[in-house]
Amino acid sequence: MRYKFCPHCGGKLSAKETLSLSRPKCLTCNRVFYQNPAVGVAAIIIRDKKILLGRRNSSYRDMWCIPCGYVEYYEDAREALIREIKEETNLEIKLGTVFDIHSNFHNPAQHTVGIWFLAEAYQGDIAPGDDIEALDFFSSAEIKAQNIVLAFPTDIKVLDALVNKGLIF
Repeated sequence: MRYKFCPHCGGKLSAKETLSLSRPKCLTCNRVFYQNPAVGVAAIIIRDKKILLGRRNSSYRDMWCIPCGYVEYYEDAREALIREIKEETNLEIKLGTVFDIHSNFHNPAQHTVGIWFLAEAYQGDIAPGDDIEALDFFSSAEIKAQNIVLAFPTDIKVLDALVNKGLIF
């Protein structure tokens, strides 16, 4: 259990078994505290059968990822991704369909659900920003040959699926 006190009244939390799940319950006001995952979004930007990756400069420093970010509380997932890509890459993108969805369990402090969208088009001058210090397009073979370490195991799954569908090589 991550939290010890109720976010509503400040009372002490205790584990409550519900449908084989352990959820914290307040011993004072009896509210159940649902610890829901955060939503992350990522844009698959492809040029010449290569995918755009960013090298991170904050969390997971010096590791690479498909450009991504979190959806803010009052934000639509697609709008969040357009904002995040502008912040991370300086690109304006037009989003296409959802390519993949995965639960991410790599960070024990924050369970996330990631949604990877295909970008139909992009424009602008690529420039790193916020959490990214470098950007480049890579083929799957280049990722392996250059020993590029990916920050998120789910990005590896997405890259494998892109190769299997012939979208990148």
